[in-house]
Amino acid sequence: MIRVMLIDDEEDALDLLEILLGQIGNVEIAGRYINPIQALEELGRRAPDAVFLDIEMPGLKGTEAARQIRKISPQMPIIFTTAYVEYAVEAFEIQSTDYLLKPFTKERLQNTMARIPHSLLKPAAPLPPSASFVPTVLCLGGFHIKWPGVMSKTLTWKTKKERELCALLIHYEGRPVNAATIIEALWPGHDVNKAKTYLYTCLSYLRKSLVEGGIPIRIRKADQGFAVELDELAVDISEFERLLGKVLVEGRMDDSLYDQLKGLYKGEYMEGCDFGWATSRQLELKSLYIRALRQGYAYFRGRSRTALAIDSLQKLISLAPDSELDGRELIRLHLELGNRNEAYRVCLQLEHAVRVQLGAELEEETQRLFRQTREKTERSSL
Repeated sequence: MIRVMLIDDEEDALDLLEILLGQIGNVEIAGRYINPIQALEELGRRAPDAVFLDIEMPGLKGTEAARQIRKISPQMPIIFTTAYVEYAVEAFEIQSTDYLLKPFTKERLQNTMARIPHSLLKPAAPLPPSASFVPTVLCLGGFHIKWPGVMSKTLTWKTKKERELCALLIHYEGRPVNAATIIEALWPGHDVNKAKTYLYTCLSYLRKSLVEGGIPIRIRKADQGFAVELDELAVDISEFERLLGKVLVEGRMDDSLYDQLKGLYKGEYMEGCDFGWATSRQLELKSLYIRALRQGYAYFRGRSRTALAIDSLQKLISLAPDSELDGRELIRLHLELGNRNEAYRVCLQLEHAVRVQLGAELEEETQRLFRQTREKTERSSL
């Protein structure tokens, strides 16, 4: 049984809310008040499990009443009931459990009631930030937030949009993101007022998921939007870009840098997530990684490190299977080493990528190399 306190300056609104709660069941009314000041005075004695609170009330605004409730009972679930969407940001800052826009349905209220028991549970405290147990944000090969080592687990999301919102805020690397930009990215073409409601609901879900998961990411209101504070949380893309800078800007390359880059690159940026806003950066990072791999090939080739030279070319071709320049280099390298079958296999892969997938003709130089490779392969099989 969940005990709830109802606060609204309109008796009709209180009646309707009580009727709907009665239809849902497993609810006890711990008190109903048209005067928010009186309700605050009774809060300690009534000891409700949750408070339903209107916003536009004479004497004391609902958002101010909520702040006072937070001082009395910091973990109290607060559900705002209002006809005004513009208070949603302030409600989010107060960490309300839900924001119901009047008139709301029994089904919408039922969804709210289902969230209250979870709010009553004490959130798990974040684990200490030791080197072994700091979570990592992974943006390469998808989007995940994971705990490492023996605590290895991935944060689960209540909704797809909550996950995308988190990814978008991290994409901006702590810079404020205008609310209009977020709405255009996540809910393009939607009614603006409805989209704002979706955004604030999504922010509420996200904040709770991060707290319950013990993830030290904070979301703060900034200018006309929001930003994330990562508290020095490890983000794979930040480290990946730092290493790319060493290779492409500083001109450095060695075994360690190569291994680190290869280890971090689990796939394309936000791969498989279908985030339209991530496409530009996805293509840019892929292009930069291809350049770094070419530099790695030149480094290892110049030092007769053939195994690593082949490895870097194979990574290149997996990223750009239609690249005839890189394909020819790999074919020649295999031929030099006497790996005729491997050279011929690369020929077939490159031909399929260019002719079948792209519907284009191979360059003359590539065709000439193919004929030489085929002849050498056929002679060696005699």
